[in-house]
Amino acid sequence: MLLKRFSHIYLEEGAEAYPLTRNILDRLPNSTVVSVANYMDVFGRSGQNFQMQKQSPKLILARKKDKLIYDGSMASQSFGYRNFYYNSLLLNCVYNCDYCYLQGMYPSGNMVVFVNEDDFYQATLKAIDFRPFPEEPLYLCISYDTDLLAYENVVPYATRFIEFTRENEDLVIEIRTKSANWRPLEDVLPNERCILAWTLSPPEVAVKYEKLTPSHDQRIEAIKQCLDRGWPVRLCFDPVLKIDNWEEIYGSFFKDVFKRLPAEKIRDVSLGVFRMNADYFKRIKKQRTDSDILFYPFENSQSFVSYPQDERSYMIESLKAVLLNYLPAEKIETWT
Repeated sequence: MLLKRFSHIYLEEGAEAYPLTRNILDRLPNSTVVSVANYMDVFGRSGQNFQMQKQSPKLILARKKDKLIYDGSMASQSFGYRNFYYNSLLLNCVYNCDYCYLQGMYPSGNMVVFVNEDDFYQATLKAIDFRPFPEEPLYLCISYDTDLLAYENVVPYATRFIEFTRENEDLVIEIRTKSANWRPLEDVLPNERCILAWTLSPPEVAVKYEKLTPSHDQRIEAIKQCLDRGWPVRLCFDPVLKIDNWEEIYGSFFKDVFKRLPAEKIRDVSLGVFRMNADYFKRIKKQRTDSDILFYPFENSQSFVSYPQDERSYMIESLKAVLLNYLPAEKIETWT
């Protein structure tokens, strides 16, 4: 359980000059502000305990000085977009899911917000100009290493990037989330090039393995609100976990989801099994013994840890067959 979130804000030298910094500080007036020379002096120091810090995370405001846009990951679906990229506006997530790669990727459970937002916009415009397939838009995922919508009340990056996208016709963005925080979008005009992608898991999975996330019912309600307002919504059934009775549990779960959400309004669906960078996974297993999901006899192949090929192929094909009762095949993107 969280003791207190953002009791302290570490402010990197030079970051204080940015409007987004003042915006965030105004929203957190009771936080103690501590100046630091470089954000990595706090975020990157050795000997940190990720899980302990998650109980009372601190906020770090910094400038992103190196690469501002990255090639899309081979562990993620591109949905047919060949100009596939992502960025990292924030580092770390307000949630603490057992299967999350971030706990192996980062040395710290604290959060970093990069406040030099104009630099990200300029990097995106440059990527648009130099995209390898100019006849297609740039597809940019802006919420992979965090959950932007969950933070929107503190860091209004999601709505700002939506407005930036509205002005640039060759840009499509995806905002992935487990949040129920749809209210910041209530008065924002929907845009077909801004995809809201909700990760959904069976309640049996969410309660046990998705710490601190909103309930299944809360997420469904948020999706309904956004669908009613005309937003393009993607459903992400990812990662599928091989728990006891997984086939029955996920089958019933899909039935419930499409009983409550109009399938014809869903833009598309992603379906993928658990997978993780092997180095991240190794670090996580050293830190945690409290989650059974991490101790399955996984297969290590091409630097990724996942279920053995035959198991994950069966999982995907059997669950895709269920989804085909609700959606056409062209709306279902899989990772096997």
